[in-house]
Amino acid sequence: MRVKLSINYPFAELNIGNASVIKRESGWVEAEETKELIEAIKDGYIEHEGNIDSILDSNPEDKGSKENIKKKEGKEVWIFIETSKNAISRVSLELLGRGRELADKLGVKLAAILLTDKDNYSKDIISYGADRVYVIEDMLLENYDTAAYAKAITYAINKYNPDIVLYGATHIGRDLAPRVARRLDTGLTADCTGLDITDKCELLQTRPAFGGNLMAQILCKKRPQMSTVRPGVMHILPQDSKRKGEIVRVDVNLSAKDFKTKIKEKLKSAKKVVNLEEAEIIVSGGRGLGTKENFDKLIPALALLLGAEIGASRAAVDSGWVDKTHQVGQTGKTVRPKVYIACGISGAIQHRAGMQSSDLIIAINKDPTAEIFKVADYGFVADVNDFVESLLNELK
Repeated sequence: MRVKLSINYPFAELNIGNASVIKRESGWVEAEETKELIEAIKDGYIEHEGNIDSILDSNPEDKGSKENIKKKEGKEVWIFIETSKNAISRVSLELLGRGRELADKLGVKLAAILLTDKDNYSKDIISYGADRVYVIEDMLLENYDTAAYAKAITYAINKYNPDIVLYGATHIGRDLAPRVARRLDTGLTADCTGLDITDKCELLQTRPAFGGNLMAQILCKKRPQMSTVRPGVMHILPQDSKRKGEIVRVDVNLSAKDFKTKIKEKLKSAKKVVNLEEAEIIVSGGRGLGTKENFDKLIPALALLLGAEIGASRAAVDSGWVDKTHQVGQTGKTVRPKVYIACGISGAIQHRAGMQSSDLIIAINKDPTAEIFKVADYGFVADVNDFVESLLNELK
């Protein structure tokens, strides 16, 4: 059987009986299935390849430990769950999907940490991939508060000792994660666009650097390993309402003095909130439109007819044609709509990185060598202004 030392084992080598020693520096090695080796697997000190049932079949006394080997206790992967308008946020569902893959690679449980005034979410969280949900339920948690949330999550992490904690790179996640990291004296990689597990069972975090001109890969030696992850870059797993999981109630003993702010009244903003991350259709305009007048004339009109959100390239934003909240790309928002229409966008790598995971990409550009055509499902070589104007006439 091929095995190697787990990151959960604190030393550089482990004696597995019969005068055999597994060394961390050796990586994966062939090992005899000794009693000591089986015990080390059960304790989470050894990772292995091969059928777990075959190991247990040769050790009948350990048959009751199958699930313990499959899912080691402790060292879990945690997802911070955000909720809004009585629903789990999309980025939290995306993180559950990626977290499931990471947890399976490590052989540990996927858990979620939920702070709420009323738990209406745990069953849904389990149905989207979690094995366990840690619930901190308190009437005082009706609205987000930085200090109270940081205190509660820090308490839970110290108590249950997860190995990885992931947050969405939202307004709340970007506010909360660094405060928790500071209290725990650990690292935090912000705005990740990729997550994976290395051969040494460390979290490999990928994020844009130097203005999006390169992708940096980052490792954290301290625990827990923590990241905020951009919305729209991970897949949501299909919901399985038959999945079973465990709900753990966590009592943090919050009081009113833990909350530094108090909401007296909620007012709706007169300004439309741009929600590109959850849009099903996005119409984006770029420098190829030529002028702000052309952008304002064509892009909002097409978006309105299609029931779409308005996106833009960095060039369009830098030119002052549209607000930065509409920017798609490494230095803007990462999106994954069902349909993405790129109008007059050349397709620089920074822009492509923010939209290339869209289900269907339609590109319009007069330059047949434009980079955007490399990721497009349908491409039209045409003057974008004439093309969109004709398309509007047809749709009307």
